[in-house]
Amino acid sequence: MKIAMLGQKRVPSREGGIEVVVEELATRMVKLGHGVTCFNRCGHHVSGKKFDTKPLRSYKGISLKTVPTLDKRGLSAVTSSVTAAFLAAFGDFDVVHFHAEGPCFMLWLPKFAGKRCIATIHGLDHQRAKWGKFARAYILLGERVAARWADEVIVLSKGVQEYFWTVYKRETALIPNGITPPNRKNEDKLIFERYGLKKDSYFCFLSRLTPEKGVHYLIHAYTRLRTNKKLVIAGGSSDTDQYVSNLRKMAEGNPNIIFTGFVSGELLEELYSNAYVYILPSDLEGMSMSLLEAMSYGNCVLGSDIAEIRDVVGAHGILFRKGNEKDLAEKMQMLSDHPEIVEQYRDGTAQYICGQYSWDHTVEQTLALYRNGRDKR
Repeated sequence: MKIAMLGQKRVPSREGGIEVVVEELATRMVKLGHGVTCFNRCGHHVSGKKFDTKPLRSYKGISLKTVPTLDKRGLSAVTSSVTAAFLAAFGDFDVVHFHAEGPCFMLWLPKFAGKRCIATIHGLDHQRAKWGKFARAYILLGERVAARWADEVIVLSKGVQEYFWTVYKRETALIPNGITPPNRKNEDKLIFERYGLKKDSYFCFLSRLTPEKGVHYLIHAYTRLRTNKKLVIAGGSSDTDQYVSNLRKMAEGNPNIIFTGFVSGELLEELYSNAYVYILPSDLEGMSMSLLEAMSYGNCVLGSDIAEIRDVVGAHGILFRKGNEKDLAEKMQMLSDHPEIVEQYRDGTAQYICGQYSWDHTVEQTLALYRNGRDKR
């Protein structure tokens, strides 16, 4: 099949979970003999110019096309998805796969051009606190277009599946993300050189710094602790510079709270490999790639009790009441005081998560949805 994917910022990139998902799907589909084109945005990396890379034309067999984009907050996603949808509609493709709600606003165009259109809803993006009224309205329209016009809608969690049935009476396919067994690091050289961190010396948050991720709860909770563990906040801004500035002000004067900014490569691997506890205090999630990755490294996980975290963690982690800083602080203190409990939750976590979530299975299910309509025709 000839497949187009759009909605991601760019491939290859770790600017967000969607970018990881698109890369994993596309590279595997190429290996299976399919032709995949990813429509990338132009413009700067969301975490700053210093992470910009030269646009590529291909990557691991994937054809990459960089589309015109207005590099402004709230407009980059809109303009890139509009131009990508036009190119996909009139290009030589069997399937056009839209990722995220906002880009789905343009799904009608390739649909009317006779393409089979698939929408993956990575989360209920219109609920994210970072968006203003116009952006929320646009994203919600994208969601409605997907519910009305997509040949298939893929969701990543039972909660979102129930939402689509309740609101739109739309049947969806539940296809969770996968995970690849990681390259676990047995050393802490890079993190010690840069941040003075050693194995098991820090609690770790690792994700985009956006309000719904709940990092403000985490900082407030950490300041209540009696511990020699540091708090590492790893991740960059995602159109949320003011929020990040507020977080830094909250942590001002506390040398044990470390902001690393955006991380990747060996530094990212060392942070995952040597964390004492990984913490995800989110109010809202789709299916967190960071959570899957942290568990694949065998980390003890402490997360909020929202369904999208609870369903992934199962019995292999600890939950606190969403938004409750006191409960979060108490759970962090307990884990700080009892390393034997941390070890209990680490035991078997990597094997569990890698056994539950397979990219190969995700690709197989996704390709089956691509084929259904073609076979019917």
